[in-house]
Amino acid sequence: MKITRTSKMLQVAGLGAAAALVLAGCGAGDTSAGSGATDGGDGAVTVGVTVYDMSSFVTQGKEGMDAYAKANDINMLWNSANLDVATQANQVDQYINQGVDAILINPVQADSLQPQIAAAEEKGIPVIDVNSALKSDKLAGSVQPDDVAAGEQEAKMMVEALGGKGNVVILEGPIGGSGQIDRGAGIDKVLKENPDIKVLAKDTANWKRDEAVNKMKNWISAFGSDIDGVISQNDDMGLGALQALNEAGLKDVKIVGIDGIEDGLKAVKSGDFIGTSLQHGTVEMAAGLAVAAKLARGENVEATPKYIMPAITTENVDAAMKNVVTDREAFLEKLPQMVDENLQNGNIAYEGLPGQEQQ
Repeated sequence: MKITRTSKMLQVAGLGAAAALVLAGCGAGDTSAGSGATDGGDGAVTVGVTVYDMSSFVTQGKEGMDAYAKANDINMLWNSANLDVATQANQVDQYINQGVDAILINPVQADSLQPQIAAAEEKGIPVIDVNSALKSDKLAGSVQPDDVAAGEQEAKMMVEALGGKGNVVILEGPIGGSGQIDRGAGIDKVLKENPDIKVLAKDTANWKRDEAVNKMKNWISAFGSDIDGVISQNDDMGLGALQALNEAGLKDVKIVGIDGIEDGLKAVKSGDFIGTSLQHGTVEMAAGLAVAAKLARGENVEATPKYIMPAITTENVDAAMKNVVTDREAFLEKLPQMVDENLQNGNIAYEGLPGQEQQ
């Protein structure tokens, strides 16, 4: 839906103190006005960003957001919640008190931050969630992946790789997050349709590679060579599983992931993964920032676009690798214009990969 929001254009006080807002160890954001493309006279806007954690996906995404902010006169304040709901709530409170023009949230949990969202709405500050969803009807916008479809996509890859029969373990994201819930729903749907695929175990590794190593080692101790496949809700956990399996000498276990981070793409190219689904954080997170800034400026923008992840296999992994890794600087240069064009065309995941279409 198209939403026009009247820009409140608050005079943001105390930008010099913005650096103090960034919590120790979280990584400072770019709090100075960007250069390059401008907004046609409305001036700079300040967007406060809080993310669930500095995962590989979020780190990649921040690069895209920095590029978009620089090209579009956006002051971006940055915080990581380190997977703690209370910390994230405090960060949003600080942004509200500071009087930012918009708040962009990559939430720790879907059912969190209700008082903060209400307080922001009362003060006329648009709140947008990105990558993971918040359960609220007070959001001004939402930029989300179709995680159910991604879960279905990876489960279908596994069913095909195993010939419709075998034993799998499932590595989940943080319990209660929309990614864990929705990707899990997609996986469950496909496995229900394929009853000869048995789930030996499933548990969270919180999107983290090191936690997945330990989780997989426990499962190897329990099930050994009975494990035929690993369905991982993201690439990092799949890579942790790969490490544990290699250390145990179990090299024939099929692994599938989601996100298409650099190491995940390399695993697809080498054959260590049967595939992944490209959720290019650089593109998706930048789209979230774009929607937040446009809403703050009162521009006409699609406020709830969906990011549809393309499947990545050995057939198209080289093209994805160029955008994510090998030609990354050139990709970041064209990213701001591409993001704006994608918001107009309706396919925010489009980056010219084989099989992708602009809507």
